[in-house]
Amino acid sequence: MASLQITSENQIQRLNGILNHIKKVQELDVSRLIAAPNSKSWNVVEVIAHLNISYTLYVEKIDIALDKLPTTDSGSKEFKARPWQKFVIEGQRPKDGVRKWKMKTLKRFEPLLSNEDLNREKIDSIFTEFFKLHDHLKQSILKSRNKDVTKTKITSAIGPLVRFYLPEAFEFLLSHIERHMVQMDEILG
Repeated sequence: MASLQITSENQIQRLNGILNHIKKVQELDVSRLIAAPNSKSWNVVEVIAHLNISYTLYVEKIDIALDKLPTTDSGSKEFKARPWQKFVIEGQRPKDGVRKWKMKTLKRFEPLLSNEDLNREKIDSIFTEFFKLHDHLKQSILKSRNKDVTKTKITSAIGPLVRFYLPEAFEFLLSHIERHMVQMDEILG
């Protein structure tokens, strides 16, 4: 099994691409953003709200870890994900534009939105929150570049079964977003 090499440059590049794509999606007509392919599927706004819920569970953990980590002068470097973390990351990452496994979302990650409540103002506030949270992710990746990221781990949002060093956590979060980008593309057809 090949190792998973992680670099902050690659993560920032991918995140910038995601943010640019989401800005274009936000401009779509409300009717497209709240249309779901079927009654069991989410619409685009629900996907964005889910990503907001998911990332919110990491904000404080990332901030605490960044504050604890000692500064280093080695700058950005490659980080090799450990085997279990690589497995978890790869489980989220789409391959060739396809989500590998469809999985049921845990209740605490589900967006609780009603289409009746979704007007342009409410939708824009959900997108604004997405951009705010993911700017935090970008700034955190940048801050981690001059930290010794091997000095502390954070627990994943699903519990202590998975503990990440920051580069692994960032990679997991990006893979999770990329997975849902594929889902949004499927929804929008």
